Amino acid sequence: MADLTGAEWRTSTRSSSNGGDCVEVADNLPGVVAVRDSKDRDGGTLRFDRHTWRGFVDTVKTAAL
Repeated sequence: MADLTGAEWRTSTRSSSNGGDCVEVADNLPGVVAVRDSKDRDGGTLRFDRHTWRGFVDTVKTAAL
């Protein structure tokens, strides 16, 4: 499991500021992208390799068009 020490978490600029359903992403770590629920930061973290994460983001962007 990847060490998340030093993770720099960010919330999407498309997330609402009203405490809605948001995720935070840390993509500054070597070889891993971490994702967590902004409302439950201690509730667990999903970890993806960079290739898998890029595929997910590309698919979401394509579907949103």
